[in-house]
Amino acid sequence: MTTVDPDFNADAARQERRARLFTRINAADKWFQVLGLSWATPVLKAAAGDNPRAQMAEIWRLLIVPLLSIFAFLLLWGTLAPKVQTSLGAVPGPAQVWAEMVSLNEDAKAKAAKRAKFEAMVETRNQKFIDAGQPEKVKDVAFTGAPTYYQQIWTSIKTVFFGFLIATALAVPLGIAAGLSPTANAALNPLIQIFKPVSPLAWLPIVTMIVSAVYVTNDGWFAKSFLISAITVTLCSLWPTLINTALGVASIDKDLVNVSKVLKMNTYTKITKLVLPSALPLIFTGLRLSLGVGWMVLIAAEMLAQNPGLGKFVWDEFQNGSSSSLAKIMVAVFTIGIIGFLLDRVMYALQSLFTFTNNR
Repeated sequence: MTTVDPDFNADAARQERRARLFTRINAADKWFQVLGLSWATPVLKAAAGDNPRAQMAEIWRLLIVPLLSIFAFLLLWGTLAPKVQTSLGAVPGPAQVWAEMVSLNEDAKAKAAKRAKFEAMVETRNQKFIDAGQPEKVKDVAFTGAPTYYQQIWTSIKTVFFGFLIATALAVPLGIAAGLSPTANAALNPLIQIFKPVSPLAWLPIVTMIVSAVYVTNDGWFAKSFLISAITVTLCSLWPTLINTALGVASIDKDLVNVSKVLKMNTYTKITKLVLPSALPLIFTGLRLSLGVGWMVLIAAEMLAQNPGLGKFVWDEFQNGSSSSLAKIMVAVFTIGIIGFLLDRVMYALQSLFTFTNNR
C-alpha cells in the first residue's frame, strides 16, 4: 500500500494557485498598459514572489523614475516660479495652482447650485400657471449664467470627438481607395501634400465665413460656434488617418491579394475580410495621431474664434488680467494635457480590442 505524502499535495496545490495568480496578472497587464499603469504588473509579481530582484528593476524603471522626474519638475517649478515676474505678478508655483484648481471646483459647485435653484423657480412658476388653468403662460426659460469650468471641458471634448468622427468617416474610405488604387493615390497625393501643412489659424476664417453664411442657428448641440470649431478640427486632423490608412492598405501581403483574386472576392468582401483586418494597426496609429492633432487644433480654434470651451477659458483669463488669471491658465494647461493623455489611452484601448498588435 502506497501512502501519498501530504506535503507533496500541499506543494502541488500551492504551485497551482501560484500559476493561476500569475496567469491573472499577465492577463491584467494588457489593461494596465492601456491605462498607463504598466508599473502595476511588476509590483504585483514582486508581491507574489516572482524574482523580486528583476521585478524591483522594473518597478524602478516604470514607477520610481517617473515619480522622481515629477518631483524634480515640481521642485524646480516651485523654486524658479517666484523669481519670474510678469505683468500679472510672479509666476504661480504648484501650491498656488492647486489652490486655484480647488477654487474652480468650488465655483463650479456654486454655479451648479445656482442653476438648480433657477430651474426649480421656473418649474414652480410654470406649475402655478398650469394649476390656474393658464397653460399659455408656461415658458421654458433657459439659464443664462456663465458656464462652469467642467461645462467648458465637456464642450471641448464633445467638439473634438464630433470633428474627429467626421474626419475618420472621410479619411478611412479615401485612404482605402488610395491604398488599393494607384490612380486614386496619384489623384489624392497632391491634395494631401498641399493641405496637410495648412495651419488651423488659416482654416478658421474660411470655415467661419462659410458656416456663418449657410447656418445661422446658435442654440443647442449644433450651434454655429460648435460647428465652426468641429469643422476646423476635421480639416486639420483627417490627414494622419488618411496617410496611415493608405500606407496600411498598400502594405498588405501580396499573397493575400492574390488569394482574393483566386477566390474571386467582390470589392466589399475584399475590403471587409482582407483589407481592413490587415491594415487596422496602421489605421489605429493614424487615428491616435489624428485625435491628438484635433485636440491641439481645437484649443487654438476656440481661443481665436472665442467659441465656448477650454480655449475660450484660457483667452478670457488672459484678457481678464486679474491676480489669479495666470494660475487659472496653468490649471487649464494641465487639464488640456491630462485630457490629451486620456484621449490617447481611449484610442489605445480600442486598438487593443480590435488588433493583435501591442504598440504603446
